[in-house]
Amino acid sequence: MTDFNYEEVKHNFDRDALLNSMKTQLSEFRYTHCLRVERVSRGLAAEYGADVQKAGLAGLLHDYAKERSDDEFKQVIKSKNLDPDLLNYNNAIWHGIVGAEIVKDELGIADEDVLNAIRRHTVGSTNMTQVDKCVFVADFIEPERDFPGIDEAREYAEKSLDSAVAFELKHSIAHLIDKNREIYPATFESYNYWINKL
Repeated sequence: MTDFNYEEVKHNFDRDALLNSMKTQLSEFRYTHCLRVERVSRGLAAEYGADVQKAGLAGLLHDYAKERSDDEFKQVIKSKNLDPDLLNYNNAIWHGIVGAEIVKDELGIADEDVLNAIRRHTVGSTNMTQVDKCVFVADFIEPERDFPGIDEAREYAEKSLDSAVAFELKHSIAHLIDKNREIYPATFESYNYWINKL
């Protein structure tokens, strides 16, 4: 990955205000994770020709709703008339798909490219944009991640975003199967699409 000088790129949003809002909503662990994902997302965007600002903003906010209660997520699903099947899942899915609605309402983020990247970072999509891929991959490979397969994941990210997305989906599904967890249907759809792209 090309070395990316984060400080040289001017933000076109009030990052300080967003950081202050995040600090009131997130644990220190989750907050610092979001900062790392922001930085890696921007680096990937610079490397692969995606919109650096949008990738950075989506990376920063991707876990904004991660620590909300199940009851709050369920209320948003109902009030926003989201897919009722979501009610059969949990935070692992909700904090992306439903979390984007919370980001939109609480932080006033209206850019659909940013919101979609937040929505898609948990389950992927068959029509992921470059910004989506940057956030999806950055969340998986940020510097503090440490699990079996992380080195391979980072190697794929050096090759291409598509191969990194496919690897991450394959790894995530294998992990869920190993843990006897239910798998959200869109995750399978994403996997089938991206593995066939390679």
